[in-house]
Amino acid sequence: MIARVIDFSARNRFLVFLLVFALSSWGVWAIRNTPLDAIPDLSDTQVIIFTGWEGRSPDLIEDQVTYPITSTLLAAPKVQVVRGFSFLGASFVYAIFQEGTDIYWARSRVLEYLQAVKDKLPAGVNPVLGPDATSVGWGFSYALVDETGRQNLAELRSLQDWNIKLALESVPGVSQVASIGGFVRQYQVSIDPSRLQAYNLPITAVMEAIRQSNKDVEGRVLEFSGVEYMVRGRGYLKGLADLENI
Repeated sequence: MIARVIDFSARNRFLVFLLVFALSSWGVWAIRNTPLDAIPDLSDTQVIIFTGWEGRSPDLIEDQVTYPITSTLLAAPKVQVVRGFSFLGASFVYAIFQEGTDIYWARSRVLEYLQAVKDKLPAGVNPVLGPDATSVGWGFSYALVDETGRQNLAELRSLQDWNIKLALESVPGVSQVASIGGFVRQYQVSIDPSRLQAYNLPITAVMEAIRQSNKDVEGRVLEFSGVEYMVRGRGYLKGLADLENI
């Protein structure tokens, strides 16, 4: 067999050289055009739906949030599997599509079906889509450390959320920058139940007073000498002093 191959190659040298040239050209083209990745993404096309419902038990979230979403997404086109997970105060639903499905097409279909399921969810519960990334899309992690000790954890978290995170998300190819740790800046009102009972006030009255005192109120437009002036009441809280005066 080998002798026949050698004899054929010797008698058809031009054909052999032409075949070698064609194979070499195809190899060079393949090297230049074949996409290479250090970690090939072999995961399925999936869309993650997160729904938060603070303080609710897993069984309640399963019945009123996870089940309506999963049952609705099962009818979406090209959906293979829908998995739902219910936790304390949170619901995660994974919709896995057929192989080769475009991720942006899949996300748009999920958004359409979420609009249809909103009427079945409890009031104030809004499902949101997860980041536009795959399971191998985690690039790297970093930590903010103040070696001088001048900034506390709350200040470092504010620096991360309002400066570093926004700068990284503007980089092409970055889908999400998730902040973990530190203390998110917030104002807390400590309630004294005995004093509320003395004034015969429920906790809901305190919550409603803060809510009504933290908003702008639009008035009307007044015209003087051909110039229009918009009248509005500015009532947003700007600091602890405003909160204490409620």
